[in-house]
Order: sequence, then C-alpha cells, then structure tokens
Amino acid sequence: MPRSIAPLAMTPFTAIDRACVNTLRGLAIDAVEQAKSGHPGLPLGAAPMAYVLWSRFLKHDPSAPTWLDRDRFVLSAGHGSMLLYGLLHLYGYGLAIEELKRFRQLGSKTPGHPEYRHTVGVEATTGPLGQGFANAVGMAIAERYSAGLFNREGHTVVDHHTWVLVGDGDLMEGLSYEAASLAGHLGLGKLIALYDANDISLDGPTSMAFTEDVGARFEALGWHVQRVKDGDTDLEGIAAALAAARTETKRPSMIVVKTTIGYGAPNKAGSSKAHGAPLGADELAATKRGLGLDPQQSFAVSEDVRKHFAAAASKGADTRAAWESRHTAWSSEHPQLAALWSLAQAGTLPKGWDEELPHWTAAQGAIATRDSGGAVLGALAARIPWLFGGDADLSESTKTSIATGGDFDGQTGKGRNVRYGVREHAMAAIANGIAYHGGARTFTATFFCFSDYMRPAIRLAAMSKLPVVFVFTHDSLAVGEDGPTHQPVEHLLSLRSVPDLVVLRPADANETREAWCVALRRTDGPTALVLSRQKLPTVDRRSSGDASDVRRGAYVVGEAKDGQPRAILIATGSEVALALAVQERLAAQEVHVRVVSMPSWELFAAQEPGYHAAVLPRAVPTRVSIEAGRTLGWERWIGAGGLAIGVDTFGHSAPGDEVLAHHGLGVEKVCERVLKHLAAR
Repeated sequence: MPRSIAPLAMTPFTAIDRACVNTLRGLAIDAVEQAKSGHPGLPLGAAPMAYVLWSRFLKHDPSAPTWLDRDRFVLSAGHGSMLLYGLLHLYGYGLAIEELKRFRQLGSKTPGHPEYRHTVGVEATTGPLGQGFANAVGMAIAERYSAGLFNREGHTVVDHHTWVLVGDGDLMEGLSYEAASLAGHLGLGKLIALYDANDISLDGPTSMAFTEDVGARFEALGWHVQRVKDGDTDLEGIAAALAAARTETKRPSMIVVKTTIGYGAPNKAGSSKAHGAPLGADELAATKRGLGLDPQQSFAVSEDVRKHFAAAASKGADTRAAWESRHTAWSSEHPQLAALWSLAQAGTLPKGWDEELPHWTAAQGAIATRDSGGAVLGALAARIPWLFGGDADLSESTKTSIATGGDFDGQTGKGRNVRYGVREHAMAAIANGIAYHGGARTFTATFFCFSDYMRPAIRLAAMSKLPVVFVFTHDSLAVGEDGPTHQPVEHLLSLRSVPDLVVLRPADANETREAWCVALRRTDGPTALVLSRQKLPTVDRRSSGDASDVRRGAYVVGEAKDGQPRAILIATGSEVALALAVQERLAAQEVHVRVVSMPSWELFAAQEPGYHAAVLPRAVPTRVSIEAGRTLGWERWIGAGGLAIGVDTFGHSAPGDEVLAHHGLGVEKVCERVLKHLAAR
C-alpha cells in the first residue's frame, strides 16, 4: 500500500511561501469570477503542490522557456488552467496580468484549457481528460530516447524530469490506465505524477462511480507510490514526497495528494459546487478573507510575493548556464553528434535523407503498400537517427518495425521500436507527447479500423500542429475474411474531417515512398498514411505522371488515349489500379477517359487554382470517384452531377476480392456504371 511521507530536512517553508500559495489561489478565483465561467475548485486545492513543485523542484528558466534540458510540467487536469496561468504570470513567462483578467475571452493568452503554441510555458494542449497524462508518458520516453542517442560517457546533455498533475477524472479514463501500464512496464524513472485526490467530480462525490484504491492500482502497474495526507497545507510533506520521487530512478512515481476541492471557500469547499462554476461575489469575498487576502482587491499580488517568485525564477538561469557549459564541452568533444543534435532539436532533416530511397518498377510485380512502406521506413531510419516509433502489437502485419533498431529500453533510452502493446489510444497520445517534447520524429501503426480508438489524440495532434506520422494498414474491404469488424468503411471520411490533418492513401509502392516523404517534410501538423494489406500493381511510370506529384495531392496518372477525355475517373489507393483497368476496358469501346490519382484531398485542396484546372479541367464536367469507402464528401471533387462509386454499407466476411466484387468494385461493374452515367448526361 502507499506509504506516508515524513517531512524532509530542507530550507523551511515560511509565511511568504504560504502567501505565495494563497496568491495563486486568489488569482485563480478572481479570473474565474471575472470570466463568469471556469473551474475554481482545482486551483484552490492544488495550489500548494504546484507551488512546492515549481519553487523547489521544477528545473526551468522563464527567461528561456524552450531551454532544451528543462523539466516538463503538464497540467493534465486542464480545466484547472488558471492554476497554470497564475504560475506562468508570477514566474515571469511574459503572461501579463491583463491576460489573467481576460481569462476565457476571445483572443486572450488564457483560454479555458491550456493550448500548446498559444501560451508561452504551456507544454501540451490539455483538457480532454487523460490526454495530458499520456502526453507526459511520451515526454518521458522522448527524454530517455534523446539521452540514449546523445549522452556520452562523461557528458550528460539530456537529464530532466517530466511532471504531470492529474485529477480524479484523468484517472477514471481508460486512456490513463493504458499509459500508466506502459510507463510502469518501461520503468520510466523520470516520470512523476501528482494526483490531486479531492474525491469530487462534476456531478458529486467520486464515490458514485469511482471507489478503487488508485495507489494500489499504480503499485500493481509497477509505479513507486506515496501518499500525502494533507495537501491543503502540508508544504513540507509535499516537498518530502517530491524529493523521494525524484530519487526513484527505476520506476515512475505517483504521489497521491489528498486535497479539498475549493479549499477555503466556506460554503462550497469539498463539494461539486466548487468544481466548475464561479464562487459568486459573497463566497469569493469570504474565501479571500479566510486566505488572508483583501476581498476589496482583485488580481492582487503583493510586492513581497512578486520578489519571492522572481528570486525563485532567477535560480533557473543559473541552472541553465551550468547546462550550457556542459553542452559546450560535449559539443567540442563530439562535434558530429552536436551537429545531429542541432538538426534534431530544430526539426530539420539531415542532408540527403530522401536520397537513394527504394524505387519500384512495374516489372517487379505487385506489392502491398504496407510492405513498400516498411521498406521506405527502414531506409529513412538509416538516415534519420532520431526517427523512432512503434505499433499496437502488430509490427508483423503493419511492417513498421525498424529491423536493426532493437526494442526501446525505458531506462537507457536505447532501441527504436516502442512496443506499445494493444493500447491504441495511449499509443497516439504518447506519440503526441514525444512530439511535444521535441528532438525526435515519431510514428505509430495499427490497422485502419482501429483509428477509431485513436481519434481523440489524432484530433489533438492536429490542433497542436504536432508532426506525428500515423500509419494505418489493412485499409479497405480487401481485408476480407476478418469481416466487417475489421473492414474500414467510414474511416477515410472520418479522418478527412479533422482540420489540419493530412491523409494520404497511396496507390502503389512509389506513391507510398513519396507519401512518407510528404509526412516527414511536414513540421506543422500530423499525417495519416493509409496502406493496403493486399498486393497492388506498380504503376508503369513510363506512360503516367511522376509519383513525386503525390506532394500535390492529385495528378494525372493515366491520360485519355485521344487526349480528349469524355470523363475523369478519380481514385485513391488500391482503386487507382481498378480505375486504370476500367480506362483500358472503356478505350476498347472507344470511350476515352482520364484517370487521376488523388492520394490526398488536403494536399490537392491547398494547390493553386491553375493546378486544379489542369488536373480537373472544367471542360470535362463528367467526373467519377472510385474509392472503397464512404462516398460522402466526394461531391467536392466530382460536383453535384458526378458519380460516386464506393461503399456505403458495412462489409462481409469472405475473401477480399469477393467482398470488393460484391460491393461493385470490379472492372465490369464499374465500367457498366460509368457508361450508364455518360449515357444519362
């Protein structure tokens, strides 16, 4: 069971420390009151643990907020965002008091939940519960991977902790269990979670739905667990627990801190009334009086408190300066490694990374795009040392294991293949954490139908502009005998609806190579690669567009033989080969059509109008889409009078070719529908 912690011998906490804690509390409740919305309960209860962490343990320098060897702090319970904003303001991260007064207002730097890239000092976009916790696991993995890649005997340039503050809701989400299980398995000793155990959720006591012993659960998952009984006032106890957690190197640490939600509010503390609504004027005044704050003043920070925070912040500059000296010595002794470090940290790919990648010819025969994707990944990994990732216990099927990489070791950071196990949601959120951390490029892999499990994290990757590569194989009804549960139908449409996510469904091996190149060139958002299990013929490039045009989202892969197409067939993935076969069959009947490969709607939409007109000329209004998925959305490219050939029902369990034919995705049936459509025009 979790053990209680004795006070730690260190510089004693004094009245000024307690004034700092209460100032954090006061700023939070003032901002929520002024906004007339927000969550005052968590900041009132969790301010002591946050203050002790930031003032005594967190390695950070507000004057260099992106310093590479800083500790990371993630507020997974993102609804308590005013606690983080108060810390950023008081520590001098450039968040002005005026921004606190504009909490939750349009255009402010203090949105309702923390947003990465929006507010300096925010390390991850959080709010959807459990995501931040899993992000922190990813950050801890990235720290170890970077340490394994760059540290050398006598030179340690990567050595920092990841801290995450979680609430009851975070730990109810299954995502957090998945992530915690992997973290314990890997022994991520530089990951420390502070659990704000206030026993209250939005609807009332957590006992209505959540009665497990969280500490025992985390012990069973391989975590080092401690308990602080009084998180409201026992700064010494919190400090002792943090110190003990930091000395634990073989296991991640969980500190169960018992707090009172809405601490100090005389009529709402300890109840759900303090969770997600302003306290109200009378309760606000009474709370301030109880905390020793002036109820007549809003957003008040005394000069003594400001000086105390400034003094604590200045220590970070000294720590950073010491690290920079070590980094300089390391760079001098290992100049080639230092050059790689600079590229990795900047997110810049090394010179020649895309040279000598595999190429395929039609004469080599058919190959599944999952197989060609695996070959491309291996070649890229050989040139990009900071490229690593993993799959959901499916590497034999997704072909995404880096052959010479070895399995990732959470202690040493060695190994390039992360064995995520059957944990798709955590896998995606952890990959986001790796991207938030920086210094590495990462990917995940699973079957396409399981993208449903990952969608919340994919959405946040897009929102935060994280360059994660999500690889999905087994992309259509051609999965066959596994049946409708494993046959993606609506998944392309689902992912295409996510803003700032680029989805690529390549038609053959060479398009797959180019799709990987597109994904790695992107630094401002995630990419989904959708690949086939079945073998696909390699397009004969001697008479078609170049595969490098994948970067433009769509291109002419087969021109009408007479140069005057009566229709344009637009296809993606495996259906490009089908469209080319249909083109040939129609040509035999003197019906000439153009075939366009459109691996990415998003990339094509971003092209200039002139390119759109060249690929899809208005002079050829008859357009047909062919794709083994939902037809909804194709009207964007084929027009209201176009013909959308696809699959708008679930599939069946049978050999893949039979299933596709049953759903009308065979040459004869498609030809029949195209001719009928032309006749009706």
